Amino acid sequence: MSASFFTFFALMVENPALTVSVLLTLAVLVVNGWTDAPNAIAGAVVTGALSFRRAVALAAVCNFLGVLCVTAVYPSVVETIYSIAAFGGGPRAASLALCAAMGAVVLWAAAAWWWGIPTSESHALAAGLSGAALALEGSLGCIRWQRWGAVLLGLVLSVAAGLWAGRQTERLTRRWPLSSKLFRLCQIPGAAGTAFFHGAQDGQKFIGVLFLGVAFANGQTSVGDAGIPIWIMLLCSATMGIGTSVGGE
Repeated sequence: MSASFFTFFALMVENPALTVSVLLTLAVLVVNGWTDAPNAIAGAVVTGALSFRRAVALAAVCNFLGVLCVTAVYPSVVETIYSIAAFGGGPRAASLALCAAMGAVVLWAAAAWWWGIPTSESHALAAGLSGAALALEGSLGCIRWQRWGAVLLGLVLSVAAGLWAGRQTERLTRRWPLSSKLFRLCQIPGAAGTAFFHGAQDGQKFIGVLFLGVAFANGQTSVGDAGIPIWIMLLCSATMGIGTSVGGE
């Protein structure tokens, strides 16, 4: 997608379904930044390495930079999201299905936050898009199973690798003759890195959704080869950064 911001805005004015899907996508981005802020800063706050407000500010800035920097270099997650399922029924029906998918993600994310359920918007988004496409097609042939394989593999590997790396790191740190103060300060780059890569991963997903919305508004049913304009990266990174800062208040 090489459209300028003004072309994008004109498409939104002409196509209400695109407007709704964009607003819902930005809403999920805000909720995503909001609910994931504690994951990045909990350690730094609990150990006293950073005050609460400074930790929130750090997470918001690193979320912003993660979306912007990594997407510009390696937009693989964008490609996975916009190609995870084939939307049939024509561009208009596909636009409405995209609205339904994002509406479902917003409702699920809000409900999970309200009841304190640990969830992943990544998998909710992949499932919502696939379910909407399936509703249009009526058969499982619309699902790109290779893409879903990557999503499920990431789910399994992230948990397994996290458990292993955490255990090994804990064993190593027991042997280091370092002061508790230094260990506490190490929480700061850890929080920054967690927030940065959260933005890098999660921000790209919603760029992929915006790509789908614009493709449908242009009368297409798939994105095809796409170059990511800087304004869309800035829009998503700023929205997620705002969500993180609001979630920490």
